[in-house]
Amino acid sequence: MAKLFLGDIKKLLEDRVLDGEIKSLKDLPSPSLFKDIDKATKRIIEALQNDETINIVGDYDADGVVSTAIIVEFFTKAVGVEVNYLIPNRFTHGYGISAKILEEIYDGIIITVDNGISAIEAAEICKRRGLDLIITDHHTVGEKIPDAFAIVNPKQDSCKFPFSDICGANVAWYLCANIKKELGLDFNLAELFDLLTVAIIGDIMPMKSINKTIVKKGLIELSKSTRPSFVAIKERFGLKDINEDDIGFKIAPLINCAGRMEDASVALEFLLSFDAYEANEQLAYLIELNERRKQQQLSIFEDAKTKVNLLDDVIVVSGEDWNEGIVGIVAAKLCEKYKKPSFVFKQNGSTLKGSARGDGEVNLYDLLCKVSHLLLGFGGHKGAAGLSLKVSKFDEFKNQINQALKSLPKNKDFVSNDFLCEIDLELVSAPLFNLVDSFRPFGLENTLPVFKINNLQIVELKLIGKNKEYKKLVLSDGKNKTEALVFLDIDGIIEGENVDILATIDKNEFRNETTYNLLVKEIL
Repeated sequence: MAKLFLGDIKKLLEDRVLDGEIKSLKDLPSPSLFKDIDKATKRIIEALQNDETINIVGDYDADGVVSTAIIVEFFTKAVGVEVNYLIPNRFTHGYGISAKILEEIYDGIIITVDNGISAIEAAEICKRRGLDLIITDHHTVGEKIPDAFAIVNPKQDSCKFPFSDICGANVAWYLCANIKKELGLDFNLAELFDLLTVAIIGDIMPMKSINKTIVKKGLIELSKSTRPSFVAIKERFGLKDINEDDIGFKIAPLINCAGRMEDASVALEFLLSFDAYEANEQLAYLIELNERRKQQQLSIFEDAKTKVNLLDDVIVVSGEDWNEGIVGIVAAKLCEKYKKPSFVFKQNGSTLKGSARGDGEVNLYDLLCKVSHLLLGFGGHKGAAGLSLKVSKFDEFKNQINQALKSLPKNKDFVSNDFLCEIDLELVSAPLFNLVDSFRPFGLENTLPVFKINNLQIVELKLIGKNKEYKKLVLSDGKNKTEALVFLDIDGIIEGENVDILATIDKNEFRNETTYNLLVKEIL
């Protein structure tokens, strides 16, 4: 293969950029394009005029927590009213708006954020009690929808909003935009972009069109944000110009860990912190929770690998002592390791609660629809899902989900082991990093460029991390050397052997010295 230079790589990167994107904030679609948003807005304004209680029900992941924070801050700062907000506890309430959550709501109207599209039972209870339910959500719409007062979800067939792959926080933000317009409020909605950007990246939305435009602006807002919670994070981790990796690997996991380990309300109160003292107190606790989460995750992952049947096309495992708040991360790790859709369950008595993760080749929601007769409930989208079933149905589910995969159409655009191009090790330097960096932000469907580098010798191998769960390699092509970090679960690599790798380029700044290294995606 001909040797590539930076100009060649720049052309390859430019060719990946999609035409017809929404490239500026002034081009963002109007809120009124959402089905039911005007109806929802009118009812909310009526509730404000009648001094009714406005109840917000969120979700316990980063998107749900941020969605709640956006709504609460908008009503407090822009509208000037206090709202009653609740985030379900994963371990006591279960997911979303449920009968248990409704026991804590007595009057007024209810607005869900990042949940509700599958809340059939809750909608019936609201109807009986005379509570108007407004659902804002972004998850896949099932065959049956809740009997709610209004449903604002871009995935509804009759919704005219032009881009359906947005997160729950973005739907909530658009509801705020519509209320602002109708009330004629003097409030800059871009002030909420720092929060919204965390949700878009934390919920792994496609980094194109609306999402990319908002994230570009949001990363600027986040870098200069004076919000006490983000100031505390920036000081704690030494962050200046925040990028999407900082959110994906530092900020979003802290928001997520509260709901996984204890209660997501801890993360919400952190985001809504009033001052630096409160923010730093909450941040210290979130960091402690996240360290515990990492230890439990590693333990469950190691246990789960022993239960994997390598002959199956779909990985399905369960454990009685596993933390149900962590099974989703373990499912993602198994999917990453085995390149197969993965389902991980926690057993609670006679019931299994689980999470699923996929790599994009098949739509997980469509896959679960094919075995829905075996399930107590399920929901999600193409890349992630949650579900529950009886323990007695586990073996049957495992067999049928593997059979169902064979009949499911594959994503035509999916490419396994995709990489931009082959490069020489000498290109791992500032010019290549800066070139790649100029095409940010990266994310789903606009991925960080992966390069293939061939015939490298592993000169040195070290185990790193608190639990020695990661690897640091020194790689050489005979002329050049570079460090490479391996955060994947890759076994069987030894010093002295020659390998081909897929990797991204990264920058490391330590004690005023800048070096450029590799993050290994796969050893071929």
